[in-house]
Amino acid sequence: MSISNIVNNEVDSIVRLGETIVKKASTARSSLEGSDLAEVTSWVTRVGQLILKLYGENSQHYKNYTNAIGIDNFYVIHSNWYGHVSQVHGVALTVKHDIENDLIANIKGLLQAEIFANFLEIGEHLLNEGYKDAAAVTIGAVLEDGLRELSKKNDIAVVKPNGAPKTIEPLNTELAQNEVYSKLVQKQVTSFAHIRNKAAHGQYDEYDVSQVQMMLLFVQGFSEQYLS
Repeated sequence: MSISNIVNNEVDSIVRLGETIVKKASTARSSLEGSDLAEVTSWVTRVGQLILKLYGENSQHYKNYTNAIGIDNFYVIHSNWYGHVSQVHGVALTVKHDIENDLIANIKGLLQAEIFANFLEIGEHLLNEGYKDAAAVTIGAVLEDGLRELSKKNDIAVVKPNGAPKTIEPLNTELAQNEVYSKLVQKQVTSFAHIRNKAAHGQYDEYDVSQVQMMLLFVQGFSEQYLS
C-alpha cells in the first residue's frame, strides 16, 4: 500500500465517522457522553492531525478547523447544538474533495521528505507498540514511494509501457543501473522490500521485530540521504 493510499483510506475513514457523528448529534436529546463523546474526541484529533500533515498550520483549512473547535463548550453536543461539529465535518469533506481532484499536489506534495518523516514516525510508533506487521507495511510504503519520487527526479519512468505502476524491484534495479545509488544500497532495498511483501501477504512468521527495526533505520537513512 502506498502513502497516497494510506492517506486516502484515512480520509475516507474520517469522513464516514464524521457522517455518523453528525447524524447521531442531530437526533441526540441530551449531550453526547461516554463512548459517544470519546468517539468525537478521537475524530476531532484525527482531523486536526491530517490537516496539519497535508496543509500546515498556516493554511485556510487549518484556520477553518481551529475556528470550529475553538468555540466555547465545543464538546457539548446535542440536537440543538451541533453546528460546530458539522463545520469540522465540512473541513474533512474539503480535504476529501482536494485529494479526489488531485488538488493536494498543488498545496503540499505527498511525496516530500516531511511527509515521509511523518509516516516513518507512524511506523516507528507502531513498532514500539508491538505491531511489527503494520509497521513493516507502513515503512515499506515509505520506501516504495521514496523510490518512485527518486526515479522521477532522475527521469526514470515510474510506470510500465502498459501504464501500470512499477513496483519496488523494477524501480530499484533502474536506480542502481543509472548509478543514483550503489549496488550495495540496491541489495539492501531488495532485502527490505521482501519483508514488506511478506507483511502485506500475511507471512508474519517469516520475519521478526529486529528485522523491521533494521528496516526502519535503513529507510530513515535512505530518506535523509536521497529525498531531503
